[in-house]
Amino acid sequence: MLPNLINTEAENDQFLTIVEDLLACPSLTPEQEILLELLVKLIEDFEEKHYGLNASTPQSRLLHLMEAQGVLEEDLILIFGSRNNLEIILNQQQNITLNQAIALGNLFHVEPSLFLSN
Repeated sequence: MLPNLINTEAENDQFLTIVEDLLACPSLTPEQEILLELLVKLIEDFEEKHYGLNASTPQSRLLHLMEAQGVLEEDLILIFGSRNNLEIILNQQQNITLNQAIALGNLFHVEPSLFLSN
């Protein structure tokens, strides 16, 4: 299935399944990384339009990727410097920095911009 604008809940579900499958891959090709980023954007746009609430934040995207790829908080301590810093980020008391976003993008094989506040 080629990426296109999502118009129905069924299409949204199909793209969500593809995203989950991509996130389960241990490594992605550059083409798969682009596809993943595009699908996430299409899903976010559909859900914003149809649900009116886009609760997606850099922290919620981080938590989703952690769950999807089986990454534990302990695995992120090197990126954030300490467990305390990580908890501050996850509790949305502080934004993810550009350097942290780049490291997270490399870890999860996604664009670092997913972890930056708009």
